Amino acid sequence: MSQNFVLKKGLDIPITGAASLNLAKTIFPDIVAVKPTDFKGITPRLLVKEGDHVMCGSPVLADKKNPDILITSPVSGTVKEIVRGDKRKLLAVLIQDDDLMESVDFGKKNFKDLDAAQVKQILLQSGLWPVLVQRPYGVVADPALTPDAIFVSAFNTAPLAPCSDFSYGNEFANVQTGLNALAKIAKVHVSLDANRPDSPFAKLENAELHCFKGKHPAGNVGVQISHIRPIRKGDVVWTVSLMGLAFIGRLLNTGRYDVSRKVAVTGPMAIEPCYIKTVPGAAIANLAPYYGTGDEPLRFIDGDVLSGVNVGRDGYLGFFCEQVTIIREGVDKELLGWIRPIRFHQFSTDHSYFSWLMPGRKYDMDTNLHGGERAFMMNDGYYAKFLPMDIYPIFLTKACLAGDIEKMEKFGIYEVLPEDLAVCEFVDPSKTDIQDIIAKGIDLMLKEMA
Repeated sequence: MSQNFVLKKGLDIPITGAASLNLAKTIFPDIVAVKPTDFKGITPRLLVKEGDHVMCGSPVLADKKNPDILITSPVSGTVKEIVRGDKRKLLAVLIQDDDLMESVDFGKKNFKDLDAAQVKQILLQSGLWPVLVQRPYGVVADPALTPDAIFVSAFNTAPLAPCSDFSYGNEFANVQTGLNALAKIAKVHVSLDANRPDSPFAKLENAELHCFKGKHPAGNVGVQISHIRPIRKGDVVWTVSLMGLAFIGRLLNTGRYDVSRKVAVTGPMAIEPCYIKTVPGAAIANLAPYYGTGDEPLRFIDGDVLSGVNVGRDGYLGFFCEQVTIIREGVDKELLGWIRPIRFHQFSTDHSYFSWLMPGRKYDMDTNLHGGERAFMMNDGYYAKFLPMDIYPIFLTKACLAGDIEKMEKFGIYEVLPEDLAVCEFVDPSKTDIQDIIAKGIDLMLKEMA
């Protein structure tokens, strides 16, 4: 049974640099990084040493707390370097790609012949288990649990987000196979973009379909869950992206571990924004043709400008990367600053500048905050009008700051991840790092409620 939801709250960020719907290049990186920091809730244990040969799907890391959860290599080649940080924290395993893409043979599987336990076992052995994210808290799913439901968002409303239909429309069969397999574990809910009735994913079977219409964050799976089946204390649900479903389908249909994907190269500083095909862990340096070789300070974001991760010019793409955003570092000082009323090149949600007279305009945004951090606003309604969820964002944020678990539960910590409050952070006059505060609150809950 399909449901329709119209969300009146939210905000679409009018930033330039959307990727054109064409696949410009396939990149085979020389070095690939497997980063344990991509997987929240995992304490990594190293399974390889420098000089070891690995194939696609060969185990590289395991979770110390649950050894059945493996992180596997996305390419075949040789382990070149183990990168560690302070106190010998494991930061990355660098693998020299041999361009052969040899894969461990996991054997083709027919989902009809599998039960829930067998589906779990296949995903654990192959290293695809981490595509399943558990809520509350957004950690890698616990294979010992059976979720109340599994949720999939088939569209993305984040700034300059990649088009799901373009990225995975030609993999409908794999997506359907992955969905069929997960349906053995729990009921699957798929959320669709009401503005795209011709989406191929509207034909998905073996799942309950829902249509959402609205501004960002309407495409966030957390927002969708809050309308379909709100999470309460004691509930456990899993989420998975279309990308994750495609990976699972490839594994079952071919017996091979294949996590290659289309990545949208976007942002005001991207040269001819487009899509490339690559693997997770590819170096940002491989994208040099799309941002040039100048010395201008740039920020390289794995994800979108609201909730992505700054990986730097020398960084690597994460396991879940489907978008890279390139923007200019806002280091320039502006004469008179916010006092100037005529600022047609600046976007404001409050009509502070005359730019609101040009509603269809896109802006070359940078990282400049246009002001410094100051005291929290006391009116929760200001933030709530941008958040289509039945929670109190400012009170939840203050409860996280205070470390008050009882109030965190009361104000909705079980329903959110930091990305769900990204728009609130963007419009915040106080310049408060709301997402970081929520993330620390979630870490406290994991520690105290374990």
